Amino acid sequence: MNDLLLNIDTGAINWARAQFALTAIYHWLFVPLTLGLAVIMGIAETCYYRTKETFWKDTAKFWQRLFGINFAMGVATGIILEFEFGTNWSNYSWFVGDIFGAPLAIEGILAFFMESTFVAVMYFGWNKVSKGFHLASTWLTGLGATISAWWILVANAWMQHPVGCEFNPDTMRNEMVDFLAVAFSPFAVGKFCHTVISAWIIGAVFVVAVSCWYLMKKRELRLAKESIKIAAVVGLIASLGAAFTGHISGQQVAEYQPMKMAAIEGLHDGGTEQGLAIIPGIEVPYALSMMATNDPKGYVPGINDILNGYTTPDGKEEPSVDEKIERGKKAITALAAYRKAKKEGASQELANSQLSIINSNMQYMGYGYVKDKKNIVPPVLINFWAFRIMVGMGCLFILFFGVLTLITYKIPYITIITRRLLATFGIIPETGADNNDIAGLPAWHYWFAIFLVPLAYIASESGWLVAEFGRQPWTIQDMLPTWVAVSDINGNAVALTFFLFLFLFTLMLAVEISILLKQIKKGPEYSDEV
Repeated sequence: MNDLLLNIDTGAINWARAQFALTAIYHWLFVPLTLGLAVIMGIAETCYYRTKETFWKDTAKFWQRLFGINFAMGVATGIILEFEFGTNWSNYSWFVGDIFGAPLAIEGILAFFMESTFVAVMYFGWNKVSKGFHLASTWLTGLGATISAWWILVANAWMQHPVGCEFNPDTMRNEMVDFLAVAFSPFAVGKFCHTVISAWIIGAVFVVAVSCWYLMKKRELRLAKESIKIAAVVGLIASLGAAFTGHISGQQVAEYQPMKMAAIEGLHDGGTEQGLAIIPGIEVPYALSMMATNDPKGYVPGINDILNGYTTPDGKEEPSVDEKIERGKKAITALAAYRKAKKEGASQELANSQLSIINSNMQYMGYGYVKDKKNIVPPVLINFWAFRIMVGMGCLFILFFGVLTLITYKIPYITIITRRLLATFGIIPETGADNNDIAGLPAWHYWFAIFLVPLAYIASESGWLVAEFGRQPWTIQDMLPTWVAVSDINGNAVALTFFLFLFLFTLMLAVEISILLKQIKKGPEYSDEV
C-alpha cells in the first residue's frame, strides 16, 4: 500500500469494476434458481418416499432435470468470478487474502465437492441405491449448494463489515485473528438468510410459471397442480421470510454502513423521527427511523451529516470525513516511517512510537487514500430506485403467493370468503367462485404468473445493486477503496476481456434458456413402475 498504487490507470479501475459487476450479475442469474429448485425437487421426492407413488418420482425427476441444466451454468460463471480476484484485484487479494481466501477455500473444498458427490447419486442413483439414500442425496445436493452460498456470502459480508482481523505492519497485510467472528458475524448471518430465502422465491415463481404454461396447454395437469401447491407454500413462506430478514439487514446497514442507508433513502440531512420515502414526495411518517433503529423517534444520519460529522442524541460523536482523511494520512505516513525504521535498524522506541500512531488511526487508514470527501458518497439515484424495486416486488410476491395459496388449498370459510372477495375485484371469475381448481382460471392468470419470472430476477438483481453500489467506493468498507485494491494492469486488456465475457455469458444464458424451454416443452418422462 504505497503511492504507486494510486497511479494505476483509471481505465483499469473502471473496467475492472465493470467486468466484476458483469460476471456477478450473470452468475446471480443462475444461482438463485439452483437454490430455489433444490427445495422444490426435495419436497417432491419426499412425497415419493412417503407415498411410494411413481407420479411423485416422475415429478421430482422433472424438476431435477431443470435444476441440473441451471446448476452447470452457475458453476461455470462462479469459477470465473473467483479468478477475477487474482487477475483484476490482486492488491485486494494480497492485502486481505489471509481472511478472504479462507471462506472461498472452504466453499471450494467442502461445499462444492459435497454438491458434486451427491448430485451424481441424485441423477444416476435411481433404482441403484435405496429410496432413503437417494432422498438424502437429493436434499444434500441442495444443502451443498446452500452451504456453498453460505461461505461466499460470508466473504461478501466481511467486505461489507470487516471483523476478526488485525493489520500487521510488518507484512503489510490484514490477518485473521478470529475465524468464528468472520464466519458467524451477525452481518454474515443476516445476509445469508435474506439472500437464500429470496432465492427460494425465484425457484417458486419459476415452478409456478412452468406449471401455469402446462395448465394453459391443458397438459401435465396433475404435475402442474401439485407443483403449484408446493411452490405456493414455499413462495409464501419465503416472501414473508425475505421481508423479515430484510428488516434485520436494514438495521445492520444503518448501524455499520450509514452512508449506504442514507443513499438508499436519498437522505441528505438526517435527524430523528425520519419518514420512509415511497417515491419522492410521498413518505410513511417515522418508518425510516423504525426500520433503522426499531424506534419511531430514532436518529438516522443523512449524507451531509456523515460528511460533516454528527453527534447522536445519546452523545455518540462521529468525526467528519475530512477528519477521517487526515487521520488516515497520519496512519499511512506513520506506516512508512515504521517500515523505514525497521529496515534501517533504528531504535525500537522510534518504531514503537510510529506503531502507536498507526494503531490509533488504523480504522481510518482507508480514508487516507481519499482525495475528495464527496468520493465516498455512493450513487444515490441507483440505490434509491433499486431498493424500491426490490421492496415493491417483494410486496407483490407476498400478495401473489398468499392469493395462490388460498386458491390452491381448500381452506374452509377463509377460502370461500377470499375467493368471493377476489371475484368482486375481478381477480378471479364470478362463475365457480367456490371451486378451488387452479386449472379453472382464465388464461391471463397464467400469463401473469409467467410474467413474474423476469420480475423476480429484476428484484433479486436490484438487491445486489443496493448491496454493492451502496458501499462504493469501498472494496472493503472504510478500509480499502477500489482504486487501491485493483491490479496494476492495462485498462485496454481488461476492456477486451469485458466484451469477451459479455459475449460468452450472453451466449451461455441464451443456451440455457433454449435448453430449459426445450425440456419444459418436452415435459416429464413417466416411468413404467407399478
